[in-house]
Amino acid sequence: MPEPHKDERPLAERIAAEIRKLIMLGDWEPGRKVPTNQELRAQYATSNVTIQRALQILKDEKFLEGQVGVGVFVRGQSAQTINPAHSIAPSEPGQPYRWLSEATKRQQRSKYRMLAVRESVPPVEVARALRLDEGGTALLRSRIGFLDDQPAELVHSYYPIELAHGTRLADRRLIPGGSPALLLEMGYPTRSQDDVVAARPATTEEYEALEIPRDVPVIEIFRIVYSDDERPIEVTLLTKPAHRFKMGYHIEMP
Repeated sequence: MPEPHKDERPLAERIAAEIRKLIMLGDWEPGRKVPTNQELRAQYATSNVTIQRALQILKDEKFLEGQVGVGVFVRGQSAQTINPAHSIAPSEPGQPYRWLSEATKRQQRSKYRMLAVRESVPPVEVARALRLDEGGTALLRSRIGFLDDQPAELVHSYYPIELAHGTRLADRRLIPGGSPALLLEMGYPTRSQDDVVAARPATTEEYEALEIPRDVPVIEIFRIVYSDDERPIEVTLLTKPAHRFKMGYHIEMP
């Protein structure tokens, strides 16, 4: 039989992983004072140097905050749960994109900043989802979303060229009400949405755009939006920093 898989990471990283889980699950609530180094040394049966390294990892990742002369505390805000359903339905006429209006309901400041709008050869999985011929192009819209002035998501959305050409999708400006509202206006209502969720290390683009600390992974959402006759009208690659966000789903049983 093969040898059991063992955690060979340095002890400081393993301790940081255990504490990180306590924070993400709410066992260590926001604002809580972290146990003393002496207490943590006893709990994990290790040295003061190892405990300091573990705490520094979590400080670098923004899970913990040090206050000179007072102690170390859990960050003041819990990880925020993402509800993908907020982006499915188009906004009402004259209303902002639902991602923005949902942030307002949570009393958060929100905004998007456009990065690029251009014709592009998409990644293979995107091309397949859009049913493009080999070497086919799509209209790419790239942007960053901010919550309370912190980068919250990096979004790359692809649209069929024949659908987007000559419309506001091809304009390098934000779309009032967001793309679902515009697509509905164009005669392409959103009928369904498929999401595939993964976690992975950040690329350089994501690391810089989302201000990722240390080796924090990103949540990646690969989203296909369908209109009538199951026609794909939008494919989005969306990434969020995993130390600040969690995915949430509500499923009604028949």
